[in-house]
Amino acid sequence: MGIPTNHKAILLATFIAFGGFLFGYDIGVISGCLIMDDFVDRFGEVGADGVMVLSSSRQSIITSLLSAGTFVGAIAQAFTSDRFGRRGSILIWSAIFTIGTAIQTATIRSIAQITVGRFIAGLGVGALSAIVPLYNGETAPKAMRGMLLVLYQLQIIIGIFLSYIIDLGTHAINGSASWRIPVGLQMLWGLILLSGIFFLPESPRHLLGTGRGEQARRVVAELNSLPQDDPVVVEIMEELEFGIRAENEGGKATWMECFSERNQLWKRTINGMMLQFIQQLNGQNFYYYYGDTFFKSAGTDLSPYAIQAILGGISVVGTVPALYLIEAWGRRNSLLTGSVMEAICALIAGLVGHFMLAPTGTPADQLTKRNRQGGDTLIAFAVLHVFSFSVFWGPTPWVYLGESFPLRVRPKAIALGSATNWIWNFLLSFFAPRIAEKIGPLILLIFFGMLMFGYVYVYLFIPETKGLSLEEVDEMYRSGVKPWNSPDWRPSEKHIHDKTDATTEVREVKEKDVDSA
Repeated sequence: MGIPTNHKAILLATFIAFGGFLFGYDIGVISGCLIMDDFVDRFGEVGADGVMVLSSSRQSIITSLLSAGTFVGAIAQAFTSDRFGRRGSILIWSAIFTIGTAIQTATIRSIAQITVGRFIAGLGVGALSAIVPLYNGETAPKAMRGMLLVLYQLQIIIGIFLSYIIDLGTHAINGSASWRIPVGLQMLWGLILLSGIFFLPESPRHLLGTGRGEQARRVVAELNSLPQDDPVVVEIMEELEFGIRAENEGGKATWMECFSERNQLWKRTINGMMLQFIQQLNGQNFYYYYGDTFFKSAGTDLSPYAIQAILGGISVVGTVPALYLIEAWGRRNSLLTGSVMEAICALIAGLVGHFMLAPTGTPADQLTKRNRQGGDTLIAFAVLHVFSFSVFWGPTPWVYLGESFPLRVRPKAIALGSATNWIWNFLLSFFAPRIAEKIGPLILLIFFGMLMFGYVYVYLFIPETKGLSLEEVDEMYRSGVKPWNSPDWRPSEKHIHDKTDATTEVREVKEKDVDSA
């Protein structure tokens, strides 16, 4: 028996997670463009003083149309993932994203064109946000699945950080190059992901589910760097085949099956959607989308672009320990710890910002010492908030989404979770500037309340899935274990067979399921 190695699986997961880079870069790049002089001149409107301004309503439209597209894309990918496979879907939606960015880059002065381009790019981003955890969840070894799924969030954060750096470097350029360069670079990122057509394998679970067993065996052997007839490959194939046969006995899955009582699917789907909902209302995206505009009123000597670059760097640094903590601490502890840390930051930043900051638009030479201290404090806790999010709530909901569903409903269930993320992303990006315009930093108290709700929800309803295979997650939900007791739960069925008697144990598991049916 050979010893499986995971080098190829890691390289594959890293490349596929580049879909997250596209998502992160697009989120970050637009926040800097919104305050670039040439961008405001082209897409703004004449203010009362005769100066061009980009109103909060126009900012909302430009920003939120991406999120509207992502909602549609997240749902639509469920059809392409089943019809064309995971690999084919990645290529289709990467091409759509690239077309959308080309439309944006070619815009002269039409706000309609740039928003349509962002909507089309959003279709690709939303679809990839669902396909990446789906694909990585199906190809990653269970001992490394959490870490490899965190790579998706790490790529999102790297994308945001790089967009901030590029905005910082181009914002002083005269003319449209100041924003066309950072926006146009997205075409290159899309083409890089499209290059995967030359080497990406299809998901072995999808291949088995569509009756292509020999291709699935080759992929499993390749991902583990073993011969196709190695006992380890045989065992993995037997486990997958048995699980898939059991899942497919009921015929073709429907959307409503995601909410059925079978194997507690309704609970798993609701949990996946709720984690995405809570994640979006953690408050970090407020800083990502509107941080440049928001920090202008903080009175800091740093430029808004520099502060955004610092936030992006902090996010990258925070996601690195998540690669370890997601497996060492588990999913529940990560979410509970993050809720507390972020809630404290949101509460302090909101109150300090409300009581100590000067009104928006106050000239820098009129700011008092108290105003500047308040601005520095707000920025410090904004940095800590973003760091805490990157360690805990940033990656964990995506990990949970990628490992919680059986193959039968996985594309649809993950689509529902991703779509929930994007519909709330859309609502946040559309309404946040309007709310902040009315109540200022007190908007952070809304996020504080949501984080407190998130702590309670995770404690009561989210089980621990660390170290379990996708088939063992099924068994855990069937067992009815309470979420707060789930860290100590162990599977009773042997999904990974003893190498000396694999065939016998598969038969015993089958007989056991028949007897209990």
